[in-house]
Amino acid sequence: MSQMSFGDAEYAGKRKKTRREVFLEEMDQVVPWKSLLGLIQPIYPEAGRGRHPYPLETMLRVHLMQNWFGLSDPAMEEALYEITPMRVFAGLSLT
Repeated sequence: MSQMSFGDAEYAGKRKKTRREVFLEEMDQVVPWKSLLGLIQPIYPEAGRGRHPYPLETMLRVHLMQNWFGLSDPAMEEALYEITPMRVFAGLSLT
């Protein structure tokens, strides 16, 4: 288990859930993750030469959030740095 960052610790202490958090929690429950991952896995790049790819589930979650929230690649990257619920949904951390 990794150590919690100051930002994550502060976020963990808040009480009210935002609409974005509620939406992402609902999507986490209703999206058929195993089925989608099974479809994509055969064509997803494997580690080899060069940079290792991010885990497939992380990339799928990021791609879906881009579509749900209408974000470009640079905007999604910024959102993952700035918006904790999106980072948590993707399974990423700042550390």
